[in-house]
Amino acid sequence: MSYPIEEIEGIGPSYGAKLKTAGISSTNALLKACAKKSGRKKVADETGISEKLVLEWTNLADLMRIKGIGKQFSELLEAAGVDTVKELRNRNAENTAAKMAEVNAEKKLTRSVPAASMVADWVAQAKAMDPIIEY
Repeated sequence: MSYPIEEIEGIGPSYGAKLKTAGISSTNALLKACAKKSGRKKVADETGISEKLVLEWTNLADLMRIKGIGKQFSELLEAAGVDTVKELRNRNAENTAAKMAEVNAEKKLTRSVPAASMVADWVAQAKAMDPIIEY
């Protein structure tokens, strides 16, 4: 799924405008431009945004490819230690759901946490997807 670039947690109007000057207006465009380290460097140079932040947003966009993971759950997954589709595909759904609940109780990132069955569906989707991001 592709979302407007501002749907990624941490990208507001200001960063969104900078990314749009580099031709990036959606999560899919961000993934295409920033899948490789050289692409992330180019976007960082063109926009004045740090490579670290560009990578963080690229990771969130990667997770948002999975149906059911929007901006809030992508941020919660990252906070629980799952930052890419490649990482999610190797996770145990029960353990991941429990970790997400634990992190959310502490950080209050979302109003609700996904059930283990939903996380299991995400893991299954992740296993069927090709990894995009190179480090």
